[in-house]
Amino acid sequence: MLIPFFYMLREGGMKTSIIELLTLHEAMHHGLAGQSVDDFYFLARATLVKDEAHLDRFDRIFGAYFKGIDDSLSDLVQEIPQEWLQRQAELSLTEEERELIRSMGGFEELMKALQKRLDDQDERHEGGNKWIGTAGTSPFGAYGYNPEGVRMGQRGSRNRSAVKVWDKREYRNLDASVELGTRNIKVALRRLRKFAREGAADQLDLDDTIDKTARNAGMLDIRMVPERHNAIKVLLCLDIGGSMDDHVRVCEELFSAARSEFKHLEYFYFHNFIYENMWKDNRRRQTEKTSIFDITHKYASDYKLIFVGDATMSPYEIAYAGGSVEHWNEEPGAVWIKRLLKAYPKAIWINPEPKSRWHYTPSVKFVSELMQQRMFPLTITGLDEGIKALR
Repeated sequence: MLIPFFYMLREGGMKTSIIELLTLHEAMHHGLAGQSVDDFYFLARATLVKDEAHLDRFDRIFGAYFKGIDDSLSDLVQEIPQEWLQRQAELSLTEEERELIRSMGGFEELMKALQKRLDDQDERHEGGNKWIGTAGTSPFGAYGYNPEGVRMGQRGSRNRSAVKVWDKREYRNLDASVELGTRNIKVALRRLRKFAREGAADQLDLDDTIDKTARNAGMLDIRMVPERHNAIKVLLCLDIGGSMDDHVRVCEELFSAARSEFKHLEYFYFHNFIYENMWKDNRRRQTEKTSIFDITHKYASDYKLIFVGDATMSPYEIAYAGGSVEHWNEEPGAVWIKRLLKAYPKAIWINPEPKSRWHYTPSVKFVSELMQQRMFPLTITGLDEGIKALR
């Protein structure tokens, strides 16, 4: 079973060798694969991946290979974990039942209610519609449903209705080496290029050499010029994690194209919306953040600012202090993005969500208004329109 998987990794561009494969076999022989497919995945990733930049590529290949053949992994699963049984308690709500569940009356009321629950509750709770627990309709907890709640202790998003997430969340960097499935993105970005001569005069100017030699009656007159570089400067801000997981592939294509087309490219990550900090590395985003003020002071106003994100979130995340799903922001996100737009007048927002869905999400309209309607879909036509807006 592992030999075809090994060849699939090699064909996918991974540099996995037979040594790593034998290490995985030995680890499985000693029972280190655990009792679940998840344990096997982490063991395989730890032994077969040499470079952190290839983690996303490994995930895609692993998912493609093992999808649909879970039965063949039954020897790795000796018992059903208790947490799986607990999740089966999750309610299957009908549309009518969901309509009966109402939000709690605003962000401030939601946070006050959470504080009261934390003060009053002294034991684990499962099901129900009040206490912090699992598989219920309470606004607080995991693996349940509420149209406007606080997610706590749940792996990954499900209904995407939480207004705050009280967990540490890990995101991966975008793979900058992705081979583009289409050259159209690169072609669209090239329209933003502006060339200028930079550096020492170390390249032959053939046309001018011929002209000057002819004017000198055939006496060779070699003319040199500096190398031509793309003088456009781009500041790329990428939304990562959550609902953006659906758009990883196309965002990696855009990221790869931008890195190959622009010599002066600086990039930062954010989650959902802009607050006081962004970061360069998702693996160290909790400890190595960059202040928005540091960014605006370091990079001049001639940079073109490009946001890439689906703008799909709770409106609280944009309009309220404390609205961020991950931390308590002292100032609303709208204040921070306005500061960036003031520092970089040439700015656009690229949205990977189809434009036909934008009007169903209030936050998309909100962000578009903040961007002064300079939001464009991540399509070839949308990129063309966005590039024109940056000129």
